[in-house]
Amino acid sequence: MNNNKKRLEMDRRQFLANAGIATAGLVMMPSMAAAQRRRKSKNGKLNIAGVGVGGRGFGVLKAMESENIIALCDVDWKYAKGCFEYFPEAKQYWDWRKMLDEMGDEIDSLVVATADHTHAIIAATAITMGKHVYVEKPLTHTVYESRLLTKLAAKHQVATQMGNQGASGEGVALTTEWIQNGEIGEIRKVEAFTDRPIWPQGLNRPIEEQAVPDTFNWDLFVGPAKMRPYNEIYTPWNFRGWWDFGTGALGDMACHILHPVFKGLKLGYPTKAQGSSSLLLTDAAPVAQKVRLVFPERKSLAKVAMPEVEVHWYDGGLQPLKPDGWPAGKDMNNQGGGVLFHGSKDTLVCGCYGRDPWLLSGRVPDVPKTEPRISLSHEMDWVRACKESPKNRVETLSPFSEAGPFNEMVVMGVLAVRLQSLNKELKWDGENMRFTNIGDDETIRTVISDGFKIHDGHPTFDKEWTKPKNANAFAQELIKHNYRDGWTLPEMPV
Repeated sequence: MNNNKKRLEMDRRQFLANAGIATAGLVMMPSMAAAQRRRKSKNGKLNIAGVGVGGRGFGVLKAMESENIIALCDVDWKYAKGCFEYFPEAKQYWDWRKMLDEMGDEIDSLVVATADHTHAIIAATAITMGKHVYVEKPLTHTVYESRLLTKLAAKHQVATQMGNQGASGEGVALTTEWIQNGEIGEIRKVEAFTDRPIWPQGLNRPIEEQAVPDTFNWDLFVGPAKMRPYNEIYTPWNFRGWWDFGTGALGDMACHILHPVFKGLKLGYPTKAQGSSSLLLTDAAPVAQKVRLVFPERKSLAKVAMPEVEVHWYDGGLQPLKPDGWPAGKDMNNQGGGVLFHGSKDTLVCGCYGRDPWLLSGRVPDVPKTEPRISLSHEMDWVRACKESPKNRVETLSPFSEAGPFNEMVVMGVLAVRLQSLNKELKWDGENMRFTNIGDDETIRTVISDGFKIHDGHPTFDKEWTKPKNANAFAQELIKHNYRDGWTLPEMPV
């Protein structure tokens, strides 16, 4: 065992040995958490720590570099090297738990930009310590985790923001105002798409076990998920395409593309869900997907009714068909995707992040500006909110009170795809986070590998399937994961 691996093992053993002390540090009394929220650093700047700083996290922290970046944590020190060098005074960690244990008294706020499956456990733990949190999209890996972060943020009154930066853009505000002013009439159907994935999906799980690099901590990367052998195919970018770690193209991009849909139409929980895709594998997200979510009628606004609405999603190169009157030669894809709001009076179109909204009729609405605008960046608006007291705080434009329920919508699409072999429209009880029409005796199987080969010039498949599983138990595990031993979420607030 080389020195680096010895040090990693010692770090893990030391953490486990101090588990009682660490737990005491991570689960603080409300009065202590409140005291921390009131504390300011000596120079009036926020003390920020980052977890997952090798990719998107580095960009978020650079957008906040006017503050004090005091701690950096990543399981891949090769990938994180650029961030470590950019913020040389920040203390470096492998394990976020150890970071919070050692520096909890100094950290005001936390940026979480790890793989999707660890967003919730890191953010939830930090919130219970009274830390403000900024979490990259998708907010969480599951419906339950989204609900948990929503309720914890409300209980501990911390400043929160999901990293869907379009929420702070002009496009989302304009789209919302046009819809709610009745400019396109009643909307009963929405279609949205992304040009992702741009990372590999639809892959068979690798058989080969590779040696873990000295600069990588595989155990900490896997975290609460089920352990599997290391292979370089999973990281650092490709985690998005693997179900245990990511949420595929839908989870990755819908938080950008569907935000004006959720916000403009005042959506809540869907009542029905149905998905289909290219070959669905046990471990990897499919190459292309289609999803339909149905939302019930909502309370009418002053200028427009909010009837039942269907939201259709496409990815993997699929797009909605061009509606009548579409300008010939105009690309529907705008910066990674687009949305069509089909109204009773007109059709509203916007791009990814809600950008560049326009009406198919060519008319340009002139409506009152009822939505808030910010002069700061999406990231710095969160910094601003962190410095305000809960009583006087002006919320960010993607706080967990909105981002949590919205993310439930997004990961519901993932559930619809992963349960498609039940061959029916699924009925969803959002309040209780359960499907109501999966029978106790129904089972489900998924394809482990497709067994694709070329034999004498002919394509052949020899699919390997899982054993039949109880469909309700399988669905419940997707709604609320059973974490690996040693990894536990805080309790759901009442």
